[in-house]
Amino acid sequence: MATASPPLTLATSYPPLAAAAGGGRLVVVGAGGGGVAPRRGPRGLAVRSVASDREVQGPSASAEEELSSVLSSIDSSAIASNIKHHAEFTPLFSPDHISPLKAYHATAKSVFDALIMNWNATYDYYNRMNVKQAYYLSMEFLQGRALTNAIGNLELTGQYAEALKQLGQNLEDVASQEPDPALGNGGLGRLASCFLDSLATLNYPAWGYGLRYRYGLFKQIITKDGQEEVAENWLEMGNPWEIVRNDVSYPVKFYGKVVEGTDGRKHWIGGENIKAVAHDVPIPGYKTKTTNNLRLWSTTVPSQDFDLGAFNAGDHAKANQAHLNAEKICHVLYPGDESSEGKVLRLKQQYTLCSASLQDIISRFETRAGDSLNWEDFPSKVAVQMNDTHPTLCIPELMRILIDVKGLSWNKAWSITERTVAYTNHTVLPEALEKWSLDIMQKLLPRHVEIIETIDGELMNGIISKYGTADISLLKQKLKEMRILDNVDLPDSIAKLFIKPKEKKESPSKSKEKLLVKSLESMAEVEEKIESEEEENILPETAEEKAESEEIADAEKEEPEYELDPFAKSDPKLPRVVRMANLCVVGGHSVNGVAEIHSEIVKQDVFNSFYEMWPAKFQNKTNGVTPRRWIRFCNPELSAIISKWIASDEWVLNTDKLAELKKFADNEDLQSEWRTTKRNNKMKVVSLIRDQTGYVVSPDAMFDVQVKRIHEYKRQLLNILGIVYRYKKMKEMDAKDRIKSFVPRVCIFGGKAFATYVQAKRIVKFITDVAATVNHDPDIGDLLKVVFVPDYNVSVAETLIPASELSQHISTAGMEASGTSNMKFSMNGCILIGTLDGANVEIREEVGEENFFLFGAEAPEIAGLRKERAQGKFVPDPRFEEVKKYVRSGVFGTSNYDELMGSLEGNEGYGRADYFLVGKDFPSYIECQEKVDEAYRDQKLWTRMSILNTAGSPKFSSDRTIHEYAKDIWDISPVILP
Repeated sequence: MATASPPLTLATSYPPLAAAAGGGRLVVVGAGGGGVAPRRGPRGLAVRSVASDREVQGPSASAEEELSSVLSSIDSSAIASNIKHHAEFTPLFSPDHISPLKAYHATAKSVFDALIMNWNATYDYYNRMNVKQAYYLSMEFLQGRALTNAIGNLELTGQYAEALKQLGQNLEDVASQEPDPALGNGGLGRLASCFLDSLATLNYPAWGYGLRYRYGLFKQIITKDGQEEVAENWLEMGNPWEIVRNDVSYPVKFYGKVVEGTDGRKHWIGGENIKAVAHDVPIPGYKTKTTNNLRLWSTTVPSQDFDLGAFNAGDHAKANQAHLNAEKICHVLYPGDESSEGKVLRLKQQYTLCSASLQDIISRFETRAGDSLNWEDFPSKVAVQMNDTHPTLCIPELMRILIDVKGLSWNKAWSITERTVAYTNHTVLPEALEKWSLDIMQKLLPRHVEIIETIDGELMNGIISKYGTADISLLKQKLKEMRILDNVDLPDSIAKLFIKPKEKKESPSKSKEKLLVKSLESMAEVEEKIESEEEENILPETAEEKAESEEIADAEKEEPEYELDPFAKSDPKLPRVVRMANLCVVGGHSVNGVAEIHSEIVKQDVFNSFYEMWPAKFQNKTNGVTPRRWIRFCNPELSAIISKWIASDEWVLNTDKLAELKKFADNEDLQSEWRTTKRNNKMKVVSLIRDQTGYVVSPDAMFDVQVKRIHEYKRQLLNILGIVYRYKKMKEMDAKDRIKSFVPRVCIFGGKAFATYVQAKRIVKFITDVAATVNHDPDIGDLLKVVFVPDYNVSVAETLIPASELSQHISTAGMEASGTSNMKFSMNGCILIGTLDGANVEIREEVGEENFFLFGAEAPEIAGLRKERAQGKFVPDPRFEEVKKYVRSGVFGTSNYDELMGSLEGNEGYGRADYFLVGKDFPSYIECQEKVDEAYRDQKLWTRMSILNTAGSPKFSSDRTIHEYAKDIWDISPVILP
């Protein structure tokens, strides 16, 4: 339960944007006449305590409605006065001139004034109507900057730009002062943030839950040695978009032991206790009052855990140890987990997210239900979506709370849990299907392991019921694939099914005796004669000999005829693990993939046995991205052109309207405007590259971009080897032939390699080494440039994507679940080159095959190609051998690339044998790049392809995806505020 606290009071003030006057009536001062209200001190505004659901003193409903109506008609002078007011009363800065940074914080507070009313009105209405609400749990939320998004959604961009101009500031410069929130890394977090935007815009009742990382993943710095990582202190100047909810906190326990009470319930006692504290971030919808919430948890300990005695005794480290142990849980996103300490920390992070969020959700359910509380209603009021396997512990945690705290039976708790929780799978990579050490989990979360063991046992009983015991080999296969606990002894009740006849092993003496008898068979007559003579002279058996014979006979009688199949026992040489993805499938009512091809792989390969057992659980939900951030706000020039040519801006809320551009694809006027806008956007990237890297590039070259997490399966290595091949061929030609043979290109890379992923960091180093050589080669000039943009994030993407002309999505087929950057590029008129992988398949179908550059092996071929490689049947293309030899020649510096090139060679072995098929796809890739050059030379054709990419992107709006989740998985409906 949330800890008690005084009513929430926001120390904010509305004069002169919206000053309170008599009886709560709101008036606008400065609108029209430019008058300024008399100076007042900051007035406290009491608002509803959203999290704890308690009514506290606040403005009347009529006041909230009046302010909402005022916002749409407010003028820039009033906004300017409000910004100036916040600049004066913001204690973060000295009260001198308004610097861009100070202007940003003051502007953010001004916008927050507008958000907070709708934020409270939204939750108040959800509360009064007792709606069913969806909760999206994710370890990542890659939000991007909030200022431009918020004023865009409030339709106040023009007014704020003018207001800042009146104060001597520029909106773009002020917005650039905002640091990107370091709450995510890649597509997983960006998808979650797009979903939150769509949920609010479409008026669905939903919240997001995550962790408030102090330092994020890391800030990437590129040096001569490649990537270096430093802490990203994005909170150094505070976060004006959040409210710290010290009145909303929940206890989270680790370690301890489980005991059974006199009431028969299990009690988890002792151990280490921390406190999760809520931080709320309003999420505004576009052209709607609906403003949902992203609740982020920070971690600390109660003040009584500070050891004052130790501190006063001089042992300051000991005094503060509990506090430090708690705080570090939310220090870093994905802390290194090669050490046991790192593994424990990651598991603590995941459990903190699950436990605090579920306690909060349950508290809200109980408050709304009031006296009519009925736990059977829980799934009809709550939908919990697990974004990948990180929130898997929601399943045993919800079971624990329902059984141990609320007193429900196992069967009832299981029914409620299964109907509440759903799982989105985001990967087919084995390392990303999390497996946690059972030993670590048992120590850290003992009660949860008990619950997981019971779920595993129930699952095994279900498997036995479905497949029977007639085909024991099939049963063993299904248990091996489907169990939640891997390499863990079968319980006795199931192990008895795997008792088999014991294979009799004869002693060496008996074997020798048989051999001797066999060798003497030819002397049978002699043996008979000897035996006959011996019988006549046989001596009676002594008592000692008789006892020995009886002992041998008894031993032979007692020797068991059956033994336990080794399958039923764990292998002590292998780790015992909990397979989190299997637990997700078993414990949830829905499992969805995120692209059509991915969902088929999930059903037919990754979870095939589960699909056989529960086919109705599995479905597809192709990802999408919000068209607000990814066209409307980041590419305003293109947005204006789209609205002009289709005579409406309805496409921002209904992307189906974008298809109307198809009929204008060959129109010369549209093509001219399209190209002009693209060049204007390219000029912004020219400045970005110069500022970030020092390289000067030409806007007349094709901008060829691959920006995403650095990973071998995403094949940045294929891209840079293609560039090396291109560079080598250029060097072999004279200047005239170079210009004739190649289109000028600026090849742009961006993305982070995990700090412990050595091979990915080698790729980053290789790219930067190639760049250093190529960019300083006077023979090549502007014909080829290579750029690695450091510290790629949402804000960089918002600049790069509108300017991009070719975007590379070239993962090994069958390994990318979906991807979302491909959708953003296509929406902005960028043409894709890629494999038939993830959402590429559907994008190609929507934009037209002729408007997508396709190459490479297809997913069904991959397993066979790897098998051929292992058998030594692969013959590399001469061009591939040529480029590897060129790399090894030292042309790109003295770095040792043997490990990198060696990974592409050999037929077997860890880190070798070209597992990601770079060599196999290389010839197809460079031939496809030649087609790209050919198409780019015809700018009319290229522009037509670009327009048709935007026109073909309606399907890839996250609005469509959210409608499908709401209808097919969550069973929630839009709730429009009155």
